[in-house]
Amino acid sequence: MPAMIRAKESYRASLAFLVVFLLSSLLTVGYLSRRPSVRIYLDGQVITVHTRQRQVGAVLREAGIALRPEDLVEPPREAPLGPERTIRIQRARAVTLEADGERWQFYTHQRTPQAILAEAGLTLGPYDRLIVNPTSPIGTSSPGDDPFPTHLIVRRAVPVTVHRSGAPPLTLQTTATTVGEALRQAGITLYLADSVRPPLSAPVQAGTHIYLDLSVPVTIQVDGRQIRTRTHRKTVGEVLADLRITLQGLDYTVPPLDTPLGAGQTIRVVRVQEDVLVQQEPIPFETTWQPDPELELDQQRLAQEGQPGVYEQRIRVRYENGQEVSRTVESERVIRPPQPRVYSYGTKIVVRTLETPEGPVEYWRVIRMLATSYTAATSGKSRDHPRYGITATGLKMRKGIVAVDPRVISLGSRVYVPGYGIGLAADTGGAIKGRRIDLGYDEDNLVLWYRWVDVYLLTPVPDKIRYVLRP
Repeated sequence: MPAMIRAKESYRASLAFLVVFLLSSLLTVGYLSRRPSVRIYLDGQVITVHTRQRQVGAVLREAGIALRPEDLVEPPREAPLGPERTIRIQRARAVTLEADGERWQFYTHQRTPQAILAEAGLTLGPYDRLIVNPTSPIGTSSPGDDPFPTHLIVRRAVPVTVHRSGAPPLTLQTTATTVGEALRQAGITLYLADSVRPPLSAPVQAGTHIYLDLSVPVTIQVDGRQIRTRTHRKTVGEVLADLRITLQGLDYTVPPLDTPLGAGQTIRVVRVQEDVLVQQEPIPFETTWQPDPELELDQQRLAQEGQPGVYEQRIRVRYENGQEVSRTVESERVIRPPQPRVYSYGTKIVVRTLETPEGPVEYWRVIRMLATSYTAATSGKSRDHPRYGITATGLKMRKGIVAVDPRVISLGSRVYVPGYGIGLAADTGGAIKGRRIDLGYDEDNLVLWYRWVDVYLLTPVPDKIRYVLRP
């Protein structure tokens, strides 16, 4: 029974507390709902607060809105609320500034880099450089993005002097932080072969001196290849040494190895090879004739066989880049002289007797000859010619006169021609050359001849004899 009484009393107490709490809440809501409202425009949003505060700053403090001194508030913070009960806040944006060796945070309402610098009291020299948002990712902006700068870096230009070989010093203003960047800004192109002091990664300070040993372009033609490179070497030989191109033996370069280099120089390496050729040529032998008193006239024999000689030349042949350019005879000699072919011809004269229809005749030589015939009328002269019918020796033309080649039969010799008889070699003719004989006739008794016959030369033997008759 007592336990039941305690439970009822606890229930009554809880119910009374709940009634009191509900009444307090209703009173509080009613109180607050009767306070006037204020609209605050901040960061693109509208915040509505209920307050009985009459000053702008007090309203903002009551709303828990923290402001920086640079933020703009309309109406001002110390002003009373206006009848429209509206507060507009424009926060100042934070900008990180780096200049003249310092870094600080700066709050501003300016939207352009130039205006921000002006508000911060910073000026740019004619060669200074302004870097805006250096760490912003590339390619993430869109037309609706706010372009407000958040990080500005002022690079002050400093004077540096560039020394180039073969050129006067170049003084320039640069905002670069390294030697390499300063040279790039100056439009100076560097190649791997160029030498730079201090190194490209060295920092740039006011008064820095940069020394350049610039390379020059060269072209090397060697072994069928064309090599284009750059070098800061001074001579042709030094360039080839760098490229490990060596000269062997008689090799040479155009221009020579000690030639100073110029920009765009072409170097031609000429590979030289020399060979020695040994050439042998036959020396033709001559044919000679020698008399043999033991051999009968018009008889011949081979006394000695001919042998060609041997002529030798040593020739130095020079090749440049595989092409023959010259030949020089270093020596020449006759290894074996030619041996002449020697014929012996007979000089022994033997007088013989020939039986003829006219009786026996003595002869000392027989020559095989082509016989033709002629008269004064067929000799080629007209009858009114003063030499008509007169032979080369001045005799009157008649039968028994024969025309011969004096180199074969001497004029004045007596001959016997079978079928013709005895004739006197007393005439010549334009067509009578070598082993030809023209048999003379009177105009009324011409007999036509054209055949090979034996012509006998009759005694006496003349003092001068042509021992060897050519065919």
